[in-house]
Amino acid sequence: MRTLQVGMSGTDVMEIQAMLQKIGYNPGPIDGNFGQQMRRAVIQFQRAFGLSPDGVIGPSTYSIMEKYLLGYDLYRIKPGDTFYSIARRYHTSLPLLLGANPGLDASSLSVGQQIVVPYGMDVVNTNIDYTYEILERNIRGLKARYPFLEVGIAGMSVLGRNLYFLKLGTGPNQVFYNAAHHSLEWITSPLLMKFTENFLYAYTLEHTLGNGYNPREIWSQSSIYIMPMVNPDGIDLVLNGLQPDNPYYLDLIAWNKGSTDFSQDWQANNRGVDLNHNYNAAWQESKAAEAEYGITGPGPTRYSGPFPVSEPETKTVVNFTQSHDFRLVIAYHTQGQVIYWNFKNMAPPEGRMIGEEFAAISGYRLDETIGIASYAGYKDWFIQDYRRPGYTIEVGLGQNPIPISQFNTIYQQNIGILLHAATV
Repeated sequence: MRTLQVGMSGTDVMEIQAMLQKIGYNPGPIDGNFGQQMRRAVIQFQRAFGLSPDGVIGPSTYSIMEKYLLGYDLYRIKPGDTFYSIARRYHTSLPLLLGANPGLDASSLSVGQQIVVPYGMDVVNTNIDYTYEILERNIRGLKARYPFLEVGIAGMSVLGRNLYFLKLGTGPNQVFYNAAHHSLEWITSPLLMKFTENFLYAYTLEHTLGNGYNPREIWSQSSIYIMPMVNPDGIDLVLNGLQPDNPYYLDLIAWNKGSTDFSQDWQANNRGVDLNHNYNAAWQESKAAEAEYGITGPGPTRYSGPFPVSEPETKTVVNFTQSHDFRLVIAYHTQGQVIYWNFKNMAPPEGRMIGEEFAAISGYRLDETIGIASYAGYKDWFIQDYRRPGYTIEVGLGQNPIPISQFNTIYQQNIGILLHAATV
C-alpha cells in the first residue's frame, strides 16, 4: 500500500473514497482523485480513531481503514461480552455474527477468545473501478464473513496473478459462471462478486433472493462455480496503466500501436491475445478472419494467439471445465443486452429454450453471433465439446468500457438469470 495524500489519484484512492462514504464520511465525488474534501474526511476518520490528524493515509491509518475495506474485524472476548452486545457495538446483525463463527457456542464465550465480527455493511463496492487487488480483498472479506464459502485458485495469468474460483452450494447440479475474458469488460467482475455476496447474505439470514428464489434450496440442489476475473493482467493495464516493471513493457507499447494508453481499446491479455478468440472451436476460422480486420499479430483485440489455448488463462478455464461436470455455463461480456446461445447449430434443443427463459427474465434479446465473433469463444468450445447449454451474455449499453453508473441496472437485469441458471 502506497502512502496517499492530496494531489494523488488512482484506483486505490477511489476504493478508500467509497469506503469512507459507506461508513458516514464525505470524501466528495468517488472519482479516484485525492482532493481537499477527501483530506477533510480522512482527518475526521483519523480523529475518530485516535490517530494523528494529518490527512495523509500512511501505514497507521491504512491498517484501520483496511478492516473496513475487508468488511470485518477480529475481536477478543472481554468479561461480560455476549454475542448480542458485540453485534450492537459493531452495528451488525446477530445472524451474520453467528454465521461468521460456526461451531462457536454463543452461550459460553471464553474471555480472550478471538472471533470474526462482520461490519453491518456490504463488502463489494459497485461504484468504483474494479481491480484485481480489490477482487482479492473482497474474496478475503467474504471468506471471513461467510466461512462456508469455498475459495480456490484454478490457475494463474501470464504475470502470475491468481485466477480465483468461488463455489456456492453442495448440490449435484453443477453450473459455471465466468467474467472478464476481455479487459475493458471488467464491470462483469463486480456483477458476479455482488451476486456472490448477496447470495451468501440471503443464505445466512434465510431470506429469498431475486423473484422468490430460496438460496438454501439452491445450495442443496446445485453447486455454482464462479470465476469472476479471467483476465486480471488486461484489467490492470486498462485501470492502472502500463507499469515500467512489466516484462512485456516495450512489446505492449508496440502492440498498442505505440501508445501507453490502454484504457479505451485494450481487450487482450498481457501477451496481446484476445482470450475469447483463443479456444479450440473453429479457431482456424478465427485466425483466417484476422486479415479482414487488419490483425497481423498481438494487439488490443481479436488476435487469436499462435495456436488454440496458447494462453495460461484460457488453459485454466479449459482445465477447470474439464475437471467438472457442468450442466450449463455462462460467460459474461459487455455490451448490447443480448444473449448468444448457439455455435454452428451444435447447441442442444434445451439451449434455445433456456435462452428464451433468460431473455424473458432479463429483457435481453436472444441471438446468434455472426462474423469473427462467431469463432473460438468459451461458450463456443463448451457447446462443441459437451453439447450442453452455453451462453455468452452481453450486458450494458453504449461503448466499452461500460460506465459503472450502469451497474445497478445491469445487476437487476441479471440476478434472475444467475439464480434461474442454477435451477433449470
